[in-house]
Amino acid sequence: MKAKLIEKSRMVLNETTFFEVVLWHLPTPVPGSAHPFKYRLALIVNGECVLRYDNERGKGDHRHIEGKEETIEFKSLEVLFEAFQADMKRICQ
Repeated sequence: MKAKLIEKSRMVLNETTFFEVVLWHLPTPVPGSAHPFKYRLALIVNGECVLRYDNERGKGDHRHIEGKEETIEFKSLEVLFEAFQADMKRICQ
């Protein structure tokens, strides 16, 4: 099985804010992760990435928020998206 792109999208929220989703299904997990997905969820405000969830090779599942990088637990894609949306809502209030 080859890597399969599941989603690559950009949603514009307003004239200064958008979020991107890039999601791949992989034949084997990215080193540091225990699931077969490679992902990047990013919130961009005024040209700056203010929130990002990703699983960079060797780092595993984590998020970048308020200038910090924090490990997150991957339970499912649904839970991941819900957590990202909750953070996005807090930031965009």
